[in-house]
Amino acid sequence: MKRRTFFKSAGLIGLVSSMSSKTQLFSKSMLLSPKYNSKNTNKINSPIVISTWKHGVAANIEAIEIINQNKSALDAVENGVRVSESDPKVTSVGYGGKPDRDGNVTLDACIMDSEGNCGSVAFIQEIKNPISVARKVMEKTKHIMLVGEGALKFALKHGFKKENLLTEESKKYWEEWKKTGNYDYNLINIENHDTIGMLAIDKKNHIAGACTTSGLSGKIHGRVGDSPIIGAGMYCDDEVGGACATGVGEAVIRVCGSFMIVELMRNGMSPQQACEEGIKRVVKKYPDFKKIQVGFLAINKSGDYGAYSIQPGFEYALTNNSITELFKSDSLIKV
Repeated sequence: MKRRTFFKSAGLIGLVSSMSSKTQLFSKSMLLSPKYNSKNTNKINSPIVISTWKHGVAANIEAIEIINQNKSALDAVENGVRVSESDPKVTSVGYGGKPDRDGNVTLDACIMDSEGNCGSVAFIQEIKNPISVARKVMEKTKHIMLVGEGALKFALKHGFKKENLLTEESKKYWEEWKKTGNYDYNLINIENHDTIGMLAIDKKNHIAGACTTSGLSGKIHGRVGDSPIIGAGMYCDDEVGGACATGVGEAVIRVCGSFMIVELMRNGMSPQQACEEGIKRVVKKYPDFKKIQVGFLAINKSGDYGAYSIQPGFEYALTNNSITELFKSDSLIKV
């Protein structure tokens, strides 16, 4: 099939322009539906990059190029998710993110390396790439998390520039939203939260992870979800593997989602089993689970990966041997 026709059939022609033509892409169907069950393992060799949602494709391409330059998994995840942060068409991450109920774009991000070092920023405004600020927090301070005005001052001190993150599209969305003022967690998938979480294993078989978001649209000013919280939105351990989450952060925080999944893998579960068990824990703790979405991704150091969500519709990008594919996750609730 011709390359242009192939992308059209996948509904991603608009994404092509942002991707490197030298990178091999999509050797299989764009949207595969693996028939997962609790006994499945899905093994591939490192280096590996895996991330949440369709925009993870472009992010993965950047990340694997970094790894192929013999750089670290940490460099890969930082530069990978910056692609989503900088893309105004990704409306729940970075520049162009949907605003809170007061019309402000507020961002959260965290990053973690193979040695357990980590950094985080929450409720930061006017900085396009909060993931890089989170890395500076990790490397330049003895702290892990900075928030709000303090995080902004820290960013400016370290050379980051203030930018208006509210695009005309996001502003129009907010102005329409104000007419009703409905605060709705219940928009299931990328309509409301296409956070990018990314995990990578580099050529030295070391793991790192990153997570970044503008959070739920229409949130109360000051609200922070799971994305900047180490162990909730993302967690990795070089002895075991890593996990990341997307969806309604309040539900993920209740079960310390990503940390739980890594510990389940430590105790013998495959990544797929661990993701499925993680969703079961969320459902048990969140009575209105039928109205929300939560999705988990996980990889272990043996090259197994897994994905699972509450609702249908969760997609993830997987890169191995410089081939990037987009998959649909299985889900607890079926169509």
